[in-house]
Amino acid sequence: LSSNSKISSITILQDSACSDSKEPFVSYASDIPDVKVVKADLADESMTAEDMQKLLGQSYEYVWDNASKGAVGAGKAVVDCAKAWDSKLLTYVSSAGIYQPDDVFPMPETTPTKETAGQVLYEKYALDNDIPFVSFRPQYIYGSKSNKWDYIDWYLDRIVRNAPLPIPGDGSQKVSLTNSEDVASLLASVLNDEAAAVEQTFFNCGTNNLVSYDEVALLCAEAAGISDVEIQHYDAKLGKAKFPFRLTDFYVAPDTAMAKLGWEGAKSTLEGDLSWYVESYKARGGAEKEIDLAVDSEVLVA
Repeated sequence: LSSNSKISSITILQDSACSDSKEPFVSYASDIPDVKVVKADLADESMTAEDMQKLLGQSYEYVWDNASKGAVGAGKAVVDCAKAWDSKLLTYVSSAGIYQPDDVFPMPETTPTKETAGQVLYEKYALDNDIPFVSFRPQYIYGSKSNKWDYIDWYLDRIVRNAPLPIPGDGSQKVSLTNSEDVASLLASVLNDEAAAVEQTFFNCGTNNLVSYDEVALLCAEAAGISDVEIQHYDAKLGKAKFPFRLTDFYVAPDTAMAKLGWEGAKSTLEGDLSWYVESYKARGGAEKEIDLAVDSEVLVA
């Protein structure tokens, strides 16, 4: 965003519960020149637009909301402020987890949603307020400056210990694992064509480089320098155990954003990122930490 001609300054409203010693928060100052960081308790459901205005002290033409989980408290306040500011665009980071898919994959933006989900209620509140609004629905995110590690760590936790990987079904189910830098470029792509963004409103947010559950295992093993990886498929009717993804296909693709916003597609691939990811895993003590594999055994024995 800082390099876009439409953006003259950046202010981040950061949840006070976040640790300044961890990513991405620790990198704000070095990565975004002259960034202004304002801290607040974003979990406070009593927060109003007036409270938020006092904290920020000015109005904003473009607003991205990557924190709110519903149209209450800070979430409602963001929408109310965007309306009061007459902002040119409010861009919301929702979730593809709100989808209730049928048999169409990748799931299109027209996939039915859980109407009671907080993100859906936020989207509805923003639209009811008749403001220029866009909502992105991401899936599984990772990145060197992300704080999301659980998905890929699940694979490495077992691979480095020579433990079998219990994968539901036949392992051909596809997953959208997206580098956070690609997610950021997708979110910024609304500036390419604001009118088209508002007209479409809803965009899936994920990489165009899809992989299967089994492929993730093989790529992780290769990056970890382990040639013998044991994948054991089990009956999905037994449940997830601790598997990090859905039991069945549940993935999106960024075709709409590429067609309507001119997004060029993901610059990163899981295969290309796993070398630094494995080093990060080691640095975080992943190979030494205690892992409880009892639940794995239950689905494998069954």
